[in-house]
Amino acid sequence: MNSRHAQGRRLGALLGGAAALSLIVAGCSAPGTGSGDGESSGSSGGALTIGTTDKVTVIDPAGSYDNASFGVMNQVFPFLMNSTYGSPDVEPDIAESAEFTEPTKYTVKLKPGLTFANGNELTSSDVKHSFDRMVAIKDPSGPSSLLYNLESVEAPDDLTVVFTLKTENDQLFPQILSSPVGPIVDEDVFPADAVLGNDELVKARPFAGQYTLESFDLNKLASFKKNPDYQGVLGEAKNDQVNVKTYADSSNLKLDIQKNEIDVAWRSLSATDIDDLKGNDKVKVVEGVGGEIRYLTFNFDTQPYGAKAEGADPAKALAVRQAVADLIDREAIAKDVYKDTYTPLYSFVAKGMTGAVEPLKELYGDGSGGADAAKAKERLESAGVELPVKLNLQYSNDHYGPSSGDEYALIKDQLEQDGLFAVDLQTTEWVQYAKDFPSDGYPAYQLGWFPDYSDADNYLTPFFLTENFLGNHYDNAEVNDLILSQATTTDPAERTKKIEQIQELVAKDLSTVPYLQGAQVAVTGTDVTGTEDTLDPSFKFRYGALSK
Repeated sequence: MNSRHAQGRRLGALLGGAAALSLIVAGCSAPGTGSGDGESSGSSGGALTIGTTDKVTVIDPAGSYDNASFGVMNQVFPFLMNSTYGSPDVEPDIAESAEFTEPTKYTVKLKPGLTFANGNELTSSDVKHSFDRMVAIKDPSGPSSLLYNLESVEAPDDLTVVFTLKTENDQLFPQILSSPVGPIVDEDVFPADAVLGNDELVKARPFAGQYTLESFDLNKLASFKKNPDYQGVLGEAKNDQVNVKTYADSSNLKLDIQKNEIDVAWRSLSATDIDDLKGNDKVKVVEGVGGEIRYLTFNFDTQPYGAKAEGADPAKALAVRQAVADLIDREAIAKDVYKDTYTPLYSFVAKGMTGAVEPLKELYGDGSGGADAAKAKERLESAGVELPVKLNLQYSNDHYGPSSGDEYALIKDQLEQDGLFAVDLQTTEWVQYAKDFPSDGYPAYQLGWFPDYSDADNYLTPFFLTENFLGNHYDNAEVNDLILSQATTTDPAERTKKIEQIQELVAKDLSTVPYLQGAQVAVTGTDVTGTEDTLDPSFKFRYGALSK
C-alpha cells in the first residue's frame, strides 16, 4: 500500500463547508521593528517575532498533548511522515519511503546522513526509541493513546524501521506518524522511562526539524533559528530566525500588533478585537481552515453521582449529563460571546468532515438545536435527582482565548436557570490545568480540540477509546470496538457508517458535550507572506512558511 493516503477527498467538504475560519491579522512593520534583534523588518529571510497568549507545558513529545507545546515540537523535531504546505495529505518527511509491506507491517526507510543539531547521528535506533518510550512512559498528559494499534517497533538496520501493528489494514497509521506521537527524538538525550525537562532538553540540542531552539524561557520568550541541516519534506525555512513572545493577556498582544512591535499574533484574540482589527487599514485578516471544536467534559468518577462520588448512581449521573446538554444554548454562546466567529456544533466530529452527523441536536434541548429547561427538569426529576444539582465546573482562563471567562459565565447562567443547577465556576491557568484534568482534578471542565490530522477518526479515537487522553473513566466496549474497527475498514462507505454509529452511541452516553466549532486567531504584519500556507489544512502552524 502506498504511504500517501487520499485524505484530501475527505477534507474537501471541510474546506467548503466549515463556517468557522482560522484568522490571521497582519500589520505593517516599520524598519527595525518586529525582528527582536534590530534587523530591518524588510530584509528577505530575516527574523520575525510572533506573539501568543498560548502556554507551553512540556516540549518532550511524551509529556504533553496541547496545541502550544506541539507548536514548538513541530518546528524543531522531524517526523517520519508530514504534510507539505497547503495539503492535508501526508508523505515521507525524513524518510525516503514508507509503505505497508505486509497487512500488519509498515516499513520506513530513512534518508541517509541524518543528524541532530548536537552532532549525533539520527538512525532507525532513534526512531525505535522515540516510539518505545512514548508507549512506556504513557504520561497521562501525553498523546500515547494514539498508538493504540502499535504492537512493536524494530530497527533491522540503521536506515530501516518496521512497525508491527495489532490489526491489519490500518487506514490511519501514516497520519498518526505525523501527529503529536510522531516527533523523532535523540536516544542519547531522552530517557527511556521518564519525561525530559524543558531546560535540559534545550541545552542538549536534540533538534533535526526546520529549526533549532536556541533559547527558551518558558512562556516568556523562545528563539528559533533556521536549521541548515534539515532534510525533510518542508524544505528550507523561508526566514532565518523566529522569536516567540508569550503575553499574559490578549489586550497587550493586540496593542503590540497595532504598534508594529511584532510581526505575527497567533492565538488568541477576542472576537471583539478581530472585529476591530478588520477595520484597521494598517492590518490585514487572512482566513484559513477551521477545525477547532469546544466541548464540556465530564469525569465519570467525580461528577455528581459519579462512580466515586457521594451517592453514586449511574442513572442519576446520566440524567445530570443529559440535563446539561438540554440547557446549553449554543446559538447564544456563538453570537453573544464570539460574534459568530464560532458556529454551533451538534456533532462530535467537526462539521463538514466525512462522517459528521448531528445526534445532539435531535436528542437534547428542543430537538432543533435550542435549549429546553422543561425537558432538563423532567429528566432530573424522573431520575430522582435532588435539585439544584451542585456542579463544580472548571475552565482555563488563558488557553482557549480571552473570551473563555465570558463563555463559561454564560454557560453557568444557562445551567442555573429555573434553579436546576448550582454551579461553582472556577478557573485555572493552563500549565496547572493540563496536569489536573487527566488526574481526576475536575468533575466537569472545559476543553478544546485542534485536530492532529484531517480525518474524522481524530475526533473520536483520542476521546472515546477506553484508554483515552481525557482520563475521564468513560468506558463503552461497543464504542471502543467500533473505533478500532473503523480504523481498519477499507471500504469508504462502510467506514463512514461506523463513524456515524460511534457518534450516535456516544451521544447517548455524553462523555463530552461539544457546543462550538470555530476559529483560531492570529496576527501578523502586512509585509509578512506565507500566512495562507501556515494556516493550511494540516492544522499545523509552521513558522517555515513565513517570510517578509
